[in-house]
Amino acid sequence: MGSQPSPDGAEAVFEEGRDQFWKTVIDTMMDGLLVVNLEGVILSANQAMEQITGYRREELIGQPCTILKCHTCLDSVLLGNKKECELFRKGFVRRRKCTLEKKDGTPLIVLKNAAVLKDQGGKVVAGVENLTDLSEVVAKERVISHLRRELSREDAAHELPGTSPDMMQLFIARLSRELSKEDGFHGILGKSPVMMQLFTLISSASRSEAPVVIYGESGTGKELVAAAIHRLSPRHQGPFIKVNSAALNESLLESELFGHVKGAFTGADRTRVGRFEAANGGDIFLDEIGDLPMATQAKLLRVLQEKVIEKVGDHAPIPVDVRFITATNKDLHRLMAQGRFREDLFYRIGVIPIHLPPLRERREDIPLLVKAFIERGRRKTRKPITGISQEALERLLTHDWPGNVRELINVIEYAFVICPEGNIAAEQLPASFSQKGAGRQIRARQAEPGPRAPDERQRLVEAITATGGKKSEAARLLGISRVTLWKLLKAHHIQVDKMIRG
Repeated sequence: MGSQPSPDGAEAVFEEGRDQFWKTVIDTMMDGLLVVNLEGVILSANQAMEQITGYRREELIGQPCTILKCHTCLDSVLLGNKKECELFRKGFVRRRKCTLEKKDGTPLIVLKNAAVLKDQGGKVVAGVENLTDLSEVVAKERVISHLRRELSREDAAHELPGTSPDMMQLFIARLSRELSKEDGFHGILGKSPVMMQLFTLISSASRSEAPVVIYGESGTGKELVAAAIHRLSPRHQGPFIKVNSAALNESLLESELFGHVKGAFTGADRTRVGRFEAANGGDIFLDEIGDLPMATQAKLLRVLQEKVIEKVGDHAPIPVDVRFITATNKDLHRLMAQGRFREDLFYRIGVIPIHLPPLRERREDIPLLVKAFIERGRRKTRKPITGISQEALERLLTHDWPGNVRELINVIEYAFVICPEGNIAAEQLPASFSQKGAGRQIRARQAEPGPRAPDERQRLVEAITATGGKKSEAARLLGISRVTLWKLLKAHHIQVDKMIRG
């Protein structure tokens, strides 16, 4: 290769042009970028390189480029060309499809372009590699290949010569459905401006280590947002531990969060690892944080401040490295005013607040959501339901959606029970959608004594029938609480067990 400058000389040449402007340009790129010296040691990596490989920049810089285990480079080594690099031998690499290995060990298919960097005298001092992530392209190629094979099998089954127009139409329809599954952001569906802003905020929050609190009504997808933050964060290889604070009583909650030692209380026949300890190195998601008892709030504050926990029944501090993600559907300011939530804890957990919009504030996303949930239902049930009628969709668009996206999911699931095939018609929606504004009728009368509406009993019977007698699901379908459902069933003398048996 001739005389080569020292690695230090290459670094000096590279550092000369790295002002803030170019740093910003490089970090804005969607493709991964690496700069390596003549020995293959990584001198620099951009932000996209972190995102596609899972390595942090500080983990890459100073390491040989073989850390990425590029299969073409490894093949070269196996063939005996250990000291020879194609980039420095030829001066460039053009559109080379390579398989790297991400930090978590999973394969990463990229398109590599590379060129050498020269000093003012024309001497080669380093190389720059541009890597385009092909994961989505490859995944969609697999979908197309799978559907083509399926098309061929169905064509053969119908004894059609070649690819018939009917089979081609089927192929195109299925391909369109499969390729549109990725609308949205890490499982969160939406294209409205408010959701685009939310996706940007989630991306920014994921890169920070600061605690995040997610505000949103029930059914808006708080857990999906927490999971997206974890997947996008530098901690994505660590655990993601979920705790529903409202689902456990106070005595069980502390044992779940902090663990306990053997003999700490009656029934503690073994030492238990708590959720915080299990989440070490990753994220912990505390849902319904507003329901935490005051005593538990004080212990939680200590974890945030000191990064240590103590098991129930023990005083030995255990260090933990976790990031806090919390969520609530309650007004924490009102809880603080009532003395039910600690002010110091509020400011600790709320460094990055994220507010999820209710479905009624992003109605333009309803057609997209309906289409996605119908497709999900079709794959799950294999019923030949193709879409939704315009009248039915208009009724969904005018509904207030107190149960948000979760309520919409329940409505589509109900329609799949009633609708045999084709488009979902307006009359195949739950009875609460039978006329404009009817979706609010039961909820408006939740606490009202006196005469009942004549169609209320029918709506209750339909909901119980559609859910197979499962009262919790029926309550969600009607948009009321389980207690209110129980009162309404009692008022109408509806005996669920007898009705289902009948």
